[in-house]
Amino acid sequence: MAEQRSGAMNDAAPAPSEGSEGQDLADGGDETARAERRRLDTLREYRIMDTAPEPAFDRVTKMVADLYDVPIALVSLVDDCRQWFKSAYGLDTPETPREMSFCQYVIAEDRPVMVTDVLGDPRFHDNPLVTGDLHIRFYAGVPLRAYNGAILGSLCVIDREERGALTAIELERLEDFAGIIMAEADLRRIGAERDEARRTLERALDFSGIATWQYDPRTDRLSTQGAGAELWGSEFQAMLATGNGFFDLVHPDDRAALRDILKEAIANGTPYAAEYRVLNPERGVRWNAVRGDWDVRSDDAMLTGVSIDITEQKSRQENANLLMRELHHRMRNLFATVSAIISLTRHAARDVDDYVERISSRLDALNRAQNVLLGANFMTGSMHALMREVEAAFPRIRWSGPDLLLPENALVAMALTFNELATNAVKHGALTNEGGSVEVRWSQDPEGSDPRMFRLTWTETGARDIAAPDRTSFGTMLMERSVRNNLGGTITRHWEPGGLVAEIAMPARWRDA
Repeated sequence: MAEQRSGAMNDAAPAPSEGSEGQDLADGGDETARAERRRLDTLREYRIMDTAPEPAFDRVTKMVADLYDVPIALVSLVDDCRQWFKSAYGLDTPETPREMSFCQYVIAEDRPVMVTDVLGDPRFHDNPLVTGDLHIRFYAGVPLRAYNGAILGSLCVIDREERGALTAIELERLEDFAGIIMAEADLRRIGAERDEARRTLERALDFSGIATWQYDPRTDRLSTQGAGAELWGSEFQAMLATGNGFFDLVHPDDRAALRDILKEAIANGTPYAAEYRVLNPERGVRWNAVRGDWDVRSDDAMLTGVSIDITEQKSRQENANLLMRELHHRMRNLFATVSAIISLTRHAARDVDDYVERISSRLDALNRAQNVLLGANFMTGSMHALMREVEAAFPRIRWSGPDLLLPENALVAMALTFNELATNAVKHGALTNEGGSVEVRWSQDPEGSDPRMFRLTWTETGARDIAAPDRTSFGTMLMERSVRNNLGGTITRHWEPGGLVAEIAMPARWRDA
């Protein structure tokens, strides 16, 4: 039985042509090439090539050598150009070229290979491992088969003396040892994959501003992973070893409430969820959100969860709340202004048509101010943007001056003032005829002036037969009230032959746009 099995193994593969031993795997067509690529990719998955010797493997090769009474036992792994020995009992050489390898035939034939007559085998009779100092006369190797069926190499026994074939039981036992080798290799592979997955998760947590944690309420022990430094500061590992240490990092105003939430979760076995501020030494006060639930084991329960930096979300929420309050305030001011305009215009209007015209004109002025605010940040508006709105409504108005940022109340006051001046110019002043025009100029005194003033001049030219009005109109009252009450300034008016000249002066409090 043994001799027949030996002969079958010896004669299983035809003799290759001279020099072709290392090529037949690559020259076997697309299917062979794909299988070899898959095998090499699998070998790389194990991350085992060129690693240091390990007792788990060396114990097996020593045991195999003793059991089979051979001087050499090898765990041989074959890559694209060499065979490398993860464990080599009785051999000092760490690797040999692949073309000299006996183990490549285990891979090629996908089964155990045993050679009892190497000098009579054309595959090996002139191999340097046979003719050289190693003096191989007997070889038996079994596949080291990976989890997906790929053969990474072989577990082999080698003798320098000729000997008979292994029995079927001996060969089967050698395959069992190969299984032990691969079980150990798979433990290393799975451990490496687990470590890589953990490192990837930790990097992802670092980048995302999330930390995972586990808390043992019986011992007060706390462990964390992830973006701890981002959430709690660079010294978080020392501070977060215990629950009490964690609470030292919590903002004093939030500690009592957070402790109560944790106590309730522990007492009732319920999920733990809260938002709190933390005193981060490097980043100042930060907002964190914490979510946790119970990981129940055979004899204990651990509170496991995540902490997330929500400072930006809190900031956006606060900004949104501030904006809503500002919009509410603005709407109240706007309605109050509209109500006053409607009420006061009613007393000044000559008839219904005049009333509608005056109301529409003043509402247009308010709309111009709102357009400027909506085009910016709702709370301030550009002087240049307002003047472009005025120019669009009254094309013969020209203007120049620095661009300034006006708060909402000042922008509305300026819009109403310009509207009253422009409307009067259209009805009674320079804009009553095609040759008339208006020039608006303004400036602010240099920084350091005392007092530092804003000055604006409205100059009409090209008017005909203009004279000062004999009574104060509501429009004039509206202008004076807007400048005095809303801008804290003064407005003076005088009439030149070419038309009205109005001068506005007020403390300079607006910054450049």
